[in-house]
Amino acid sequence: MTDLPSPPGLPSPCVGRCAPDASGQTCSGCRRTLAEIAAWSTLDDAGKAAVWARLRGLQAPAARAKTCSRCGAGFGCGTGGAKGGCWCADLPPAMPWPPADDCLCPDCLRTAIRARAVALGREADPD
Repeated sequence: MTDLPSPPGLPSPCVGRCAPDASGQTCSGCRRTLAEIAAWSTLDDAGKAAVWARLRGLQAPAARAKTCSRCGAGFGCGTGGAKGGCWCADLPPAMPWPPADDCLCPDCLRTAIRARAVALGREADPD
């Protein structure tokens, strides 16, 4: 289900953990529908933004304790967001991460978003 790399613009929500959910219509990794995945490479930025908006509006999975795959710090995943979901939903979209990485702690994710923005020739302030 993984997309081809997206050109500069909104990144793909793909997290590299592609597997159908119980319905067979949604990826359990990124939570996009199969139609959204198939259309991603042809969507303009407005279409991609609509997919991101839908994903951000979904109820967050149950909160769980995680360990940052970069620094080893413990953090909570699924809570702390301004709208009641995960704190990471308050940051700019920044997917996909390399498959070796799982969730990142707040500090590592902010650092990674800044580095990616610089690499793309953009300025980003994920705070």
